[in-house]
Amino acid sequence: MTNFEIIEQKLNRFISKYYRNALIRGIILFIALGLLYFLFTVVLEYFLWLNPLGRTILFSLFIITEAFLLIRFIGIPLARLFKLSKRINFRDASTIIGTHFPEVSDKLINVLQLHKNGGDDELTWASINQKSEDLKPIPFSLAIDYKRNKKFLPYLAIPLVIIAGLFFTGNNEALTDSAKRVADFNNEYIPPAPFTF
Repeated sequence: MTNFEIIEQKLNRFISKYYRNALIRGIILFIALGLLYFLFTVVLEYFLWLNPLGRTILFSLFIITEAFLLIRFIGIPLARLFKLSKRINFRDASTIIGTHFPEVSDKLINVLQLHKNGGDDELTWASINQKSEDLKPIPFSLAIDYKRNKKFLPYLAIPLVIIAGLFFTGNNEALTDSAKRVADFNNEYIPPAPFTF
């Protein structure tokens, strides 16, 4: 295996890690935003006691929103991870790696350009080989840090705290009853009387 093939292998591993990282971030955001939208939906129904048409619209919007979030945050990164959709190319990957390892950026881009332009002379191949040799020890995958996804966890904590708070205070019917009415959007529900005898 040539030095350049090793660099290509490392770039491919970096790109896969880039999309695994996007998938982790996407799962966190999908759950967080999905739960927030769920809360919005059930709270709206809880206070407004919508008619069947209103609940049908609410239910339809919920399904469309969740489908959009699923595709945007999980489907697209998965498709790119498994090469079912267009991925970033080596040049884009080199730019990302260059932001983490500034000393690598120009060399890596230069190697890719030399290889792309080809060149039948031995001098070009010797240059590609030498620059690739210099880049071999650098761990490209360290440019992706999974721990950076921690900054998205507060978005997930917000809806979870609200839901836990409702269950611990015994107000879970605000969620369960409203969610049941939204899911059963065809039936007419009569709001309870505001007073009791």
